[in-house]
Amino acid sequence: MTVSTELAKGIQGEPHLVQALEQLSSLLVPGETIEAYAVQRRLFALIHRRDLVAATSGRLIHMKRGLFGGFQPTSVRWQDLKEVRVEIGVLGARLTVYFFGSPDLAIAGTEQGLTFRGLCKDQAEAVYRVCQAQDQAWREKRRVRELEEMRARSGGIQFGSSGAGAAQSASGAADDTVARLEKAKAMLDKGLISDAEFEALKARIVNTL
Repeated sequence: MTVSTELAKGIQGEPHLVQALEQLSSLLVPGETIEAYAVQRRLFALIHRRDLVAATSGRLIHMKRGLFGGFQPTSVRWQDLKEVRVEIGVLGARLTVYFFGSPDLAIAGTEQGLTFRGLCKDQAEAVYRVCQAQDQAWREKRRVRELEEMRARSGGIQFGSSGAGAAQSASGAADDTVARLEKAKAMLDKGLISDAEFEALKARIVNTL
């Protein structure tokens, strides 16, 4: 797939990078667009096998050139992104992204990281800005979803029968309360809710006992 002249402006005269951008474009799903990309400076590449990292409307994609030609893409969905950092040096920029390895979970999963060194400064800053915007948007979505889940779970009280059944119900309710409190604390630790929101949730959960 060919890329637009405007998109390829920063890599004119670099056939391998143009090829990487073309292959990246062919990986996009319908409606997905490239918002920014950064290439590795020649000084940092081995045998001129320069990497390219792009921020699209749906994910972060790393195009790594193989030893025998071609490119190996690696992608990180925005909903899995945890943190992004950029460091600007004299010779280039370093972009580091941290993300959750387990998909579809708001606060669970193993944290992983990718670092891209020696990127062109202006391009790296453009990718960083897209990452920051997506990180903030998805952080708010996760926070809202977790709050809704916690409020929904803390709002109901079940009345069981007397005797052994009631004792079993009480034990289960106590275990569920502990689990909800632990989940609220995990949300606080991960920065998904503020201290005030945590205290409000904790009071709501305790009041259901």
